[in-house]
Amino acid sequence: MPAQIQPVPEPGFHDEDPGSRWMLAYRDGEEAAFDRLVEHYSPQVYALVTRFLGSEHGREDLVQEVFLRLVRSRARYEATARFSTFLYRIVFNLCANHRARERMRPGLSLDAPLASGDGERPEPAALNAQGPSEGMERRDVVAAVRAAIAALPETQRMALILAKYEELPYAEIADVLGSSEKAVKSMVHRARENLRERLASYIAEEIS
Repeated sequence: MPAQIQPVPEPGFHDEDPGSRWMLAYRDGEEAAFDRLVEHYSPQVYALVTRFLGSEHGREDLVQEVFLRLVRSRARYEATARFSTFLYRIVFNLCANHRARERMRPGLSLDAPLASGDGERPEPAALNAQGPSEGMERRDVVAAVRAAIAALPETQRMALILAKYEELPYAEIADVLGSSEKAVKSMVHRARENLRERLASYIAEEIS
């Protein structure tokens, strides 16, 4: 009986990256691997979408579109980078396209505060514990932060979100954005400086 030929492992990140392993298995015909991808990465994709765009109605549809694009890329997938890099690049492109469509909608202001853009929402009990006036001040600060983030250029915003919330190294963020590590460092620095300028009055109130 001839020995069974084992497939040659594809060079890449899959040895230590479950996402790459699952995507490679899905590419090679294992349908259940896609279910594992959805289960494992859906929360991260939803958090990234809402931090970038806010948590308005319909964000779940964008998350579904991200995974639909994974399906479309199935046959040509190669593990040349961490799976999260590949996935976040899809998220960024989808969000950027969504923002471009929003700009074409009449009467829509893109400078409005993000509905829940930083993924955090003050709990009513915490606001009540602070007192009505303190709770209102807290909501004002949160709204100002979200508006400031929403006003950042898209690449700066995504670079800052990936650095702050996903804690990705600059080199990986550069892969997501199709840029260089040096450029990403500059983006994150400019994003933080822009936030400081826009939030200067709130910062002054906090330290006065």
